[in-house]
Amino acid sequence: MATKKTDINFEKSLEELEGIVEDLESGDLSLENSLKSFEKGIKLARQCQEQLSKAELQVQKLIEENGELKTTPLKDD
Repeated sequence: MATKKTDINFEKSLEELEGIVEDLESGDLSLENSLKSFEKGIKLARQCQEQLSKAELQVQKLIEENGELKTTPLKDD
């Protein structure tokens, strides 16, 4: 399966967000750098949430049947 550019952006953004959280939790940043990191983290979190919402809509469209949303539980591999 081909990887879309948005998938790469999501994964990269999530990885960067995780790094920011680790930096903030370490307590080693100055107040100014903490605020800058926090602001960047909020932006990344919003971007990730937006991409997840779009993906959810796509999934809902794919499983919609006869005008009704048909939900089925995900199977564990």
